[in-house]
Amino acid sequence: MSKIPWREVSALALAAFFVVGSLSNIFASRSIYEEYLQWGYPSWFHFVTGSLELTSAVLLARTQTRIWGSALGCAVMLAAFATVTLHGEYAHGVAPLIAAILSTLVGWVAWRRRFSSPA
Repeated sequence: MSKIPWREVSALALAAFFVVGSLSNIFASRSIYEEYLQWGYPSWFHFVTGSLELTSAVLLARTQTRIWGSALGCAVMLAAFATVTLHGEYAHGVAPLIAAILSTLVGWVAWRRRFSSPA
């Protein structure tokens, strides 16, 4: 049986997180939909967020595009963190902040792996 390296597991776990997030935004419940409106976003913006999260998940799942996926995921999560922080919903900012940090770590590992390996 082959061992899966922790780098791969962490990237795939992060991709799974973004898949779940994307589905909850694309198929937004009434409460999520209303939160977007309350934050001042247009009624269709949850589709944008969900699509960006899904794109991030797909990019994270492939080693060749992992750096791009982590960068996109980090950007989306920092935007989510900024949104809830600006609206005083500090407790809701914990998950996006952790996801942004994890995205940064996964991207950093992928960057180091890509550019430090001998050609």
